[in-house]
Amino acid sequence: MTTQTPQFLLDFRSMSTIGATPGGGVDRQAATVADGQTRNWFRGLVEGYGFEVHYDQVGNQFALLELVPGAPYIAVGSHMDSQPLGGRFDGAYGVLAGAHAAKALAEERSDGAKFNLAVVNWFNEEGCRFKPSMMGSSVFTGKLPAEQVLETTDPKGVTVREALQAIGTIGDFTLDIAAYVEIHIEQGRSLDDSGVQIGVVESTWAANKYEYRVIGDQSHTGATVIADRKDALLGAAGMIVAARDVADQFTDEQEMVVTSCGEISVFPNSPVVVASEVQLLIDIRSTSVERLAEADAELIRRFEAAAERADVVLERGKEHIWGANEYDAKGQALAAAAADSLGLSHSQVRTLAGHDSTNLKDMVPTIMLFVPSVDGITHNEKEFTKDEDMLAGVSLLTEVLRRVTAGELVEAK
Repeated sequence: MTTQTPQFLLDFRSMSTIGATPGGGVDRQAATVADGQTRNWFRGLVEGYGFEVHYDQVGNQFALLELVPGAPYIAVGSHMDSQPLGGRFDGAYGVLAGAHAAKALAEERSDGAKFNLAVVNWFNEEGCRFKPSMMGSSVFTGKLPAEQVLETTDPKGVTVREALQAIGTIGDFTLDIAAYVEIHIEQGRSLDDSGVQIGVVESTWAANKYEYRVIGDQSHTGATVIADRKDALLGAAGMIVAARDVADQFTDEQEMVVTSCGEISVFPNSPVVVASEVQLLIDIRSTSVERLAEADAELIRRFEAAAERADVVLERGKEHIWGANEYDAKGQALAAAAADSLGLSHSQVRTLAGHDSTNLKDMVPTIMLFVPSVDGITHNEKEFTKDEDMLAGVSLLTEVLRRVTAGELVEAK
């Protein structure tokens, strides 16, 4: 006896072939050819399901499904771009889950719906090709000006505008929404460790991301004595070590601090030259705004000490900062009740990572849901979520959207 594979899993496997990597992940950085192929694949899929697809001025992709002519919209979505050699579940699962949940509600033809649905594929959530991360949702929520984003360049000097035009996914569509719902893999191990099926996100971690330029003086690695060097790489190395030390110092049983250096470039990057310049990105995150402020102050002090030791100059560039803000309490209760109605175990969790919902929750009532990540592996080709957990998430998302479109979170005006 054979069991028919659910259509969601078939669609997910098809989507995962685009930009596929040898290790089982995907490489679909924002506005690359692979990202454009994924967007076109998604457009073809949802248009076949009866959606109408549009793009806004920074490439956010909207798939509209009209349930009640003239009614306002509830948005549901995530992102389909990835990190280099990233996982195939991160972001893309949430977009496809949103499309299938919306499709299921349309097929019900329920008289209880008071809202229409918009499934959104946000542009450049990952922030690896173009900075900052969560770029598309930042423009949508008014946190970044569109023109600034469109003129932002990648390391090769290509602007966002040029990249979006090259893949044909830029337009002038606008949309007002009444609420937002997102489902995502956890990108942590709490659900997997506990065996709980669903995480209802109560709040974000606070995070500060800094771009730094470390300026030294180029010289010969053999001929220049240590006392005469202004080694930008030594200064940067001191900053990276300081970041880890600060995380250890400010983490205890009550609160946690996490720090990272995720990107570094060295000039001239020659084996016989003392580096004259290093650019790096340092981020620091915590469950507590107060703990973050204390740790951040110590981090800056240690950066200055590292620069003094290496006899270099530090220039701080762009910043990307968000607070440890809570998600809508009514939305959390709605999601928990929906999970109970389906017999799905659930718990409240915090999100360590940033998501597009981090922006949307500051604009409209927002619900954020997690499904388990095996061993918490993420931003890695080995990232994995079980089929049964993905399907449970789609079922929950459908029930949550059923309740939200019926007016249980916000009233239709």
